[in-house]
Amino acid sequence: MDTNKTTLAVLAAGMGSRFGGLKQIEPLGPNGQVIIDYSVYDAVEAGFNKAVLIIKKEIEHDFREVIGKRIEKMIDVDYAFQELDKVPSWFTVPEERTKPWGTGHAILCAKDVIDTPFAVINSDDYYGKEAYGLLHDFLVKGSDEFCMAGFQLKNTLTDNGTVSRGVCEVGADGKLSSIVERTKIKDCKYTEDGETWFDLPDDTLVSMNMWGYTTKVFDFLEEGFDRFLKENGTVPKSEYFLPLMVDDVIKTGKTSVSVLPTNSRWYGVTYKEDKESVVKAFKELTDKGLYKGL
Repeated sequence: MDTNKTTLAVLAAGMGSRFGGLKQIEPLGPNGQVIIDYSVYDAVEAGFNKAVLIIKKEIEHDFREVIGKRIEKMIDVDYAFQELDKVPSWFTVPEERTKPWGTGHAILCAKDVIDTPFAVINSDDYYGKEAYGLLHDFLVKGSDEFCMAGFQLKNTLTDNGTVSRGVCEVGADGKLSSIVERTKIKDCKYTEDGETWFDLPDDTLVSMNMWGYTTKVFDFLEEGFDRFLKENGTVPKSEYFLPLMVDDVIKTGKTSVSVLPTNSRWYGVTYKEDKESVVKAFKELTDKGLYKGL
């Protein structure tokens, strides 16, 4: 494994279903850019050498036309396909199952095209320049550890509703102890029953699904995905998420995960009302000269 080179894995298999077809993705940047354009730009600037775009085979043509051709001008690009039937030979996909198996499965589908340390991001989240630099610099150290970008909760919220965030518990050594998924957070408070709200410090570190891995992760994912299918494979909408694997390897002592705190501001369109503020933010970033040539 070449530790001098790094790959950016972009989780984009859900794009077609979330947006009702790629051609309906609304541009957010002043020159028609979508969030992936900014993500790849920032990753290249940080030193990443390759991007692997994980998509569904059925959207490949539209994806290449609408997004891929632009990204290929910035970085070496490869594709991986997350498909429902990419499962161990012993498992039979239930007839009622209609969607793939979550983010952990998505990364597993990219095993054959990733041979360097790599970062994982969501296609529809803007993470900011600092976060990419932190992950890249950690990955090229050649450590066997994993890492994740830890965002301050206050930098990940929207004014237009609740959000779901992975609230991190971090030890004094900077290692991740646990992640608790809080599915209803607003104004640095969370609720579990919709009635009682609990305060969270505004600088609480949360996961935005921005991870750094070595290729050793594929062994862990294969083991974990096998267990997941045995336990949950017949549940129609069950998903094997990356935090499930991370939680397992921490608890079993297989590896540790360094949390890299970042001051980066997250942007995303969780609600349609978010679009205006995100468009404004990207215009301001562009006006500052942070995305020349994009």
